[in-house]
Amino acid sequence: MIHETAQIHPSAVIEEGVKIGANVTVGPFTYIGKDVEIGDGNEIMSHVVIKGPTKIGNDNRIFPYAIVGEECQDKKYNGEPTRLEIGDRNVIRESVQIHRGTIQDKGVTIVGNDNLLCVNAHIAHDVVVGDHTHIGNNSILGGHVTVADHAGVMALSAIHPFCTVGAFSYVGGCSAVVQDVPPYVLAQGNHATPYGLNLVGLQRNGFEKKELHALRRAYKEIYRSGKTMEEVKPVLAEMAEEWPSVGLLLDALNNTERGIIR
Repeated sequence: MIHETAQIHPSAVIEEGVKIGANVTVGPFTYIGKDVEIGDGNEIMSHVVIKGPTKIGNDNRIFPYAIVGEECQDKKYNGEPTRLEIGDRNVIRESVQIHRGTIQDKGVTIVGNDNLLCVNAHIAHDVVVGDHTHIGNNSILGGHVTVADHAGVMALSAIHPFCTVGAFSYVGGCSAVVQDVPPYVLAQGNHATPYGLNLVGLQRNGFEKKELHALRRAYKEIYRSGKTMEEVKPVLAEMAEEWPSVGLLLDALNNTERGIIR
């Protein structure tokens, strides 16, 4: 069903059964395949390809030559009906690729709300992108990667499959990340190593001086105390009772599968 207020260019190809919401524009030479649901207020520019099963929320902007909901580049994939879910108010720039999930994971790739996916960024199968993230030009998120809320992955960086980029962290340009980046941490290099806290990002997001001081203490416990991670955890747990933000660091240590960057 296509809403009566949607504006579809005559050269666009819309397969049968596609759902398009109110006030959507679809530019010339765009292709929208079966099992696609597009919410209200989306701007889909020229030469975009959207394949399903894919569900797109409201007020997103999708720029030319973006490939959204294509099947994944994984040899295990055998045509199963996996899906892609995209939230609201995302900006998906030129030539971005976002692939659907695999049944070997949860069968879904997820992009949250208010994200900026820059030119030629690659979002592989089963990736989970949170809210308010920045994925830079030509960056690669490998399969099963998680990028948490307010994180940044700058241009030409690659995140190894199954890694997590923690909330409010920042991966500098041209980096190769092969282990988890803890929340709040500034990482850079090949292989990426920690360079302190992402202070600029934290200040921009309203973290106050006392909280930043607590996070500095937690960072020093992890990276400069000489303690093992098992020795650090109870210290962070005690700090988290007063500063819940420290709890995210503790969660990162408890939940990591590939270890954290060192």
